[in-house]
Amino acid sequence: MTTQQTEPPKLFEAGEPVFPQRVSGWFRRLKWWLMGFTLSIYYITPWIRWDRGANLPDQAVLIDLANARFYFFWIEIWPHEFYFVVGLLIMAGIGLFLFTSALGRVWCGYACPQTVWTDLFILVERWVEGDRNERIRLLRAKWSFRKARLRLTKWFLWLLIGIATGGAWVFYFADAPTLLRDLMTGQAAFIAYGTIAVMTATTFIFGGFLREQVCTYMCPWPRIQAAMMDEYSLTVAYRDWRGEPRGKLGKTEGDCIDCMACVNVCPQGIDIRDGQQVGCITCALCIDACDNMMEKIGRPRGLIDYCAISDEPLERAGNPPKSIWSHIMRLRNFIYFGLWSLIGVGLVVALFIRSDLGATVKPDRNPRFVTLSDGTIRNAYDLKLSNQTGEARVFHISIKTEDSLRVDLEGTDELNVSVPANGSIHQRVYIFAKPEYAAANANTSPVRFWVDERDSDVRTYVDTVFAGKGK
Repeated sequence: MTTQQTEPPKLFEAGEPVFPQRVSGWFRRLKWWLMGFTLSIYYITPWIRWDRGANLPDQAVLIDLANARFYFFWIEIWPHEFYFVVGLLIMAGIGLFLFTSALGRVWCGYACPQTVWTDLFILVERWVEGDRNERIRLLRAKWSFRKARLRLTKWFLWLLIGIATGGAWVFYFADAPTLLRDLMTGQAAFIAYGTIAVMTATTFIFGGFLREQVCTYMCPWPRIQAAMMDEYSLTVAYRDWRGEPRGKLGKTEGDCIDCMACVNVCPQGIDIRDGQQVGCITCALCIDACDNMMEKIGRPRGLIDYCAISDEPLERAGNPPKSIWSHIMRLRNFIYFGLWSLIGVGLVVALFIRSDLGATVKPDRNPRFVTLSDGTIRNAYDLKLSNQTGEARVFHISIKTEDSLRVDLEGTDELNVSVPANGSIHQRVYIFAKPEYAAANANTSPVRFWVDERDSDVRTYVDTVFAGKGK
């Protein structure tokens, strides 16, 4: 008796390379415009100047890690105002929910950095190696001088884009002209060169080689979007009730002639006719390709289009689908938009009412108090004052309480503190309590520090506690 051996099942299969074909149409033009717009913002923004006065950086957008500041044109964010950054991140998240609920993965298809740089890399690849068929033939061809020349040229141009991408990134964290000079002369910090190297490598690999795998396997958003969409959400879809049964031109009852144009232009390498898939980024290039083909064969456009699952019964019955606005103007989307707007308005209001004087206080915990020789109880505090203006300011420190307490500043006989322009200081402050006050307030009692500018009506306060002897 002989035993027939079978091969073990494959647990992994190498992915097929994707070579998107050139296509023209409304959505392709929109993607070109958005690619140019977003890349221009990214590369040009660090070089925009903004005059903030003496002793302040003149770069319009700057993340100043050394001084813990974030500058955005006329806005300056200090560390204790990080809630502005948190608010913007929350707005970005809700904005993704809103756009996904209304239009599917429109962010992924048009504005995601992975999509934008992949489009740019494919443009370079097509320029060097030719369109889809030429690139496929080059892939299958044996290595030759021509193939090596084309590949090296393409990789070199990709590398230049990667270097420009990494270089532009570090310019957001330091004065761009100064950093560029230091980079060119070898005087920049190691972290700058290291960051450029990492950003260059990731841009080169993600945009040149991984491409659709980043969107399908590495990015979590395709999984999250399923919870954001329902049967009323607009997304790119194939109207199978109109296209099937598909077949060759003149031999099919459906409108789809199985020309594969929608598949050939897809940067993800999927077939939209198979239904909704995690790999689809709704870039809508398949719409352009299909519409072009429908025009050539004299059939109506829209076989592949933005539509909602809920429209299928209407269209199967011969009725027109609901308007796009009826899918967008829904309660769910209004709720997302309301939350997004509420946070945005709150941030704007907070931005305009914020004070340019900041004060925080931290009492010593060990020891909580010190008993002096005459029975007086002393508490120590670390008072931090921030001056968010371009001029040095003098502030007066006081406490509003009964005469049993008095305040002193370490290092000076006065109660005035000078804070430099656009800077902050830490001042050691002591509060002294008479023995009878400490006995009457055995544990803790509230204390309010008042900070007043000597030459104006600017005033703020910060609350803390005074620790007594305890029981």
